[in-house]
Amino acid sequence: MTLYSVTTFGCQMNVHDSDRMHEVLRGAGWAETPDLKAADVIVLNTCSVREKAEQKLLSELGRLAKLKVDRPDLLVVVAGCVAQQEGQKLLAADRGVDLVLGPDNIPELPRLLGELSQGAPPIVRTVFDLESPQFLLATSVAAGKVTSFVTTMKGCNERCSFCIVPYTRGPERYRPSEEIVREIEALVEQGVREITLLGQTVNSYRDPLEKLEPADATNPDDSEFGGLLQLIAARVPGLLRLRYTSPHPRHLVPSLERAHAELPMLPRHVHLPVQSGSDRILKRMIRRYTREEYVRRVSSLRRAVPGLTLSTDVIVGFPGETDEDFDATLSLVEEVGFIGVFGFKYSRRPFTPALKLGDDVPESKKSERLTRLFELSERLIRDHNATLVGSRQRVLLEGPAKRAVATDGPARVQTDGAARTYSGRTDRNEIVHVEDVAAQGLVGEVIEVSITRALKHSLVGALDESDRERGLAAARDAATTPKRTRLPVVSGAQP
Repeated sequence: MTLYSVTTFGCQMNVHDSDRMHEVLRGAGWAETPDLKAADVIVLNTCSVREKAEQKLLSELGRLAKLKVDRPDLLVVVAGCVAQQEGQKLLAADRGVDLVLGPDNIPELPRLLGELSQGAPPIVRTVFDLESPQFLLATSVAAGKVTSFVTTMKGCNERCSFCIVPYTRGPERYRPSEEIVREIEALVEQGVREITLLGQTVNSYRDPLEKLEPADATNPDDSEFGGLLQLIAARVPGLLRLRYTSPHPRHLVPSLERAHAELPMLPRHVHLPVQSGSDRILKRMIRRYTREEYVRRVSSLRRAVPGLTLSTDVIVGFPGETDEDFDATLSLVEEVGFIGVFGFKYSRRPFTPALKLGDDVPESKKSERLTRLFELSERLIRDHNATLVGSRQRVLLEGPAKRAVATDGPARVQTDGAARTYSGRTDRNEIVHVEDVAAQGLVGEVIEVSITRALKHSLVGALDESDRERGLAAARDAATTPKRTRLPVVSGAQP
C-alpha cells in the first residue's frame, strides 16, 4: 500500500485543503503515515500570505532533499499558495520537488502522482477552475470530530494592496447554496456539532443558484451571506453552532446583522480584520472603508447582539506608517475592545500593489510596534477574562486539551489513557478548560460550567455535579462498548 504524509502551513483554508487532499488520496486507496521516513509521497501544503511561511517551506525542502538522497523514489509535492505563486520556479530551483500543485488542482493529485510513479518528469499543475469551480468534500476526514470546516467560496476580488491572495487563489467563485447545505447536513449526520464557513471574504457571498434573497443592487457592499446563514439554520436544525471566517468589514451589512440577531446557532463573536486604525494607511492598503465606518458597523452589530465580542487582524509597519498612524491603530484597538488581536509585521509579497510603496519602516520599529500592540491586546484579554470569573458559561466541549492548564508542557493523561483536561469554547469564543476526567464523556455537548479561574488567554471551569456524574457514566459506557465511529446526533438543541 502506498503511504503518504501531508504537512500544512498557514490558515484555516489551508487546513481544509489538506483535509481534501486526505480525502482524495484515501479514495485512491492510499494510507496516511506520520513517519516521513516511511512515506512514499510527502505533500507540503503551503501558505504565501507572509514571508515567514515561505521560509519554513524552503527549510523543509532542504531536509527532504537529504531524505531523497537515500530514497530516490520518494515523491515530494509542493501544494497550496506558494505552489500557485512560484509554479515552474520551484522546479528550476532544483530542490527535489516532483509536483507543484495549485489549490484548484487537488482532485488531480492521485492521477498526477500515478504518472510520476511511472517515470514522468516533474509536473507543474496550477490552473484555476474558473469555468466550472469544484468544491471537494472532506466528510470522511471529519467523521467523529466535533468541529469542521465547509467552504462557501474561492478567491477574492478585494485587491488589498498588501495581499497576494487574489493572485494565488484567483477571483471570487461562489459555491451553490444547496451544495453547502447538503455538506453540512452530511457532517451533522456524522456527529459534527460546529461548522465554520470558510471564504477569503466569506461575507461577500452570492448564490449561483439565485435561491436566496438577492442583494440590494444599489448597495455595492451588500451580499447574500445573511440569507445563506438563515437557510442553513432552517435546513439543519441539529447543528449546534455556525461560525464563519474571515469576513470583510464592508460586507457587514443589515441582512448579516439580522441573521446574528435572529439565529441562536450563530455565536456572539465575530473575527473582523481591520488591519489599521489610520484612515491614511487604510487608504494605502485599499481596504475601502474608513475607521469611522468600521466602528459604526461593529457598533450596529453589537446593538443587534448585546454582549458580542470581536477579534481582529492588524498589520504593523505598513509602508508609510508613522508613529501617529500606529497610535491611531492602538486607540482603535482600545476603543473597540477586541478580545483577540492577531498582529503581523508587514512583509513584501510578490505581485502585490504595495511593492510600489517601498518598505520604509525599519525592522526594529516594526518589532517595537508589534510588541506594543500585543501588550495592549494582552491587557484587554486579561481584563475581559477577569470579568467572567464566577459566571456560568455555555461551552461546547471539543476534546482533550493540547496543553496542560498550569504548565507549558503537554496535557496530562490518566493511567488509563484518558486526558485530565478537556477544552472547548463559549459562544463568545472564550477558551475554557475543564480539569476533570468526567469531561471525557461530555465531548460534543454544550454544557454549562462555572468559571473558577482566569488565565492569560483562557478560562478554567468546573462541571456541575449532575454533568460530572453523567460524564463519568458516559465514559464508562464508552469503555465497555465497541468504539463508535461518530458522535450521536443531538437535534434541536441550541447554545
